Amino acid sequence: MANFVYISPNFPDNHWNFCRRLLENGMNVLGIGDCPYDQLSGELKASLTEYYKVSSLENYDEVYRAVAFFIHKYGRIDYLESNNEYWLERDAQLRQEFHITSGFQPEDMPPVKFKSKMKKCYEKAGIPVARFCIVKDRKSCLSFIKKVGWPVIVKPDNGVGATKTYRISSEAELDEFFEIKDDTVYIMEEYIDGTINSYDAIVNSEGEPIFETGNVTLSNLMDIVNNEDSIALYIRDRLPEDLRKMGRAALKAFGVKKRFVHFEFFRLNSDQHIGKKGELTALEVNMRPSGGISPSMMNYANSTDVYKIWADMIAFDHTEKATGDRHICIFAGRRDKRDYVMSREDVLREYADQMREEGRVDPALATDMGDYMFIACFDTIKEVNAFLKKVMKEK
Repeated sequence: MANFVYISPNFPDNHWNFCRRLLENGMNVLGIGDCPYDQLSGELKASLTEYYKVSSLENYDEVYRAVAFFIHKYGRIDYLESNNEYWLERDAQLRQEFHITSGFQPEDMPPVKFKSKMKKCYEKAGIPVARFCIVKDRKSCLSFIKKVGWPVIVKPDNGVGATKTYRISSEAELDEFFEIKDDTVYIMEEYIDGTINSYDAIVNSEGEPIFETGNVTLSNLMDIVNNEDSIALYIRDRLPEDLRKMGRAALKAFGVKKRFVHFEFFRLNSDQHIGKKGELTALEVNMRPSGGISPSMMNYANSTDVYKIWADMIAFDHTEKATGDRHICIFAGRRDKRDYVMSREDVLREYADQMREEGRVDPALATDMGDYMFIACFDTIKEVNAFLKKVMKEK
């Protein structure tokens, strides 16, 4: 029986589904987390062979001892994974320490985690990338800006989401950035006027996708975080062929095998230095499932079970789980601080047939995703836009 160590199986809270499907496929699912066992959901408890609580997942020695305990009790570990961006480097280090060869090792991390390194892999795939420089000092930044023009984007070279990401449009704003800048290594990029389109895939041991989908983010992630704006994104009913082609090229360039991935691209809103309006250009890669509730949204959009498809890929390297009727699945994230025309009750009453989920967003995800979510399915973009116009309208 294969042994799978799942790091932080309780966060995000829908990840119990990954564990459940692994268990159903005959694997020992061994969870390591810092949440007390009695606070785990009933679904997660029923999806784990055993759970080892540590005082903090940040404490490497404790997590190391937890893995060692499982090896002593169950034998060799076949897989170790968190499916979580924050722990990717930790996962790789643990695999190396315990000779687990079924995933990324520490030497694989630079092009996976550092935005400046990702660009080389994208270029290898023939995908255009934004011009950039590593932030060193004011003088070198101004020299770069002279080449690309205002505004520019500054963000951590190794970062998660849009945290610490800034749009800088003047020398005064550049000075403000240097006043608050910490020891984080930042990159500065030319500004790209584009809409984020993702390529999401579950990939087998041969690097071939056994499931593909993608989302479109209708809100600016940087403004969502910095201004606490509302957010809207949707899972497509169909993946455009140019995005599919570009996503598959990126899979090969990054050497992806046996993973659930989330690759982000910009579809240009206007003609720019990097390409023509409507063309795609690289943004960044994420070697894990799209965050938060996204996997469940993929299920709603494709009438399938991506948790099972992923677990089948792990256990059998293929899946027989089919997709069914296709829909556009929209996520609308609202902010507590904003006053909306439609109440929660109004939304649920008017869109009862289309609604799939609604409720409060996990506080750990609220910065990026809003405080309260509505998830609904529609058959056309026209219906999606009408839904958003009503649900997100403020007083």
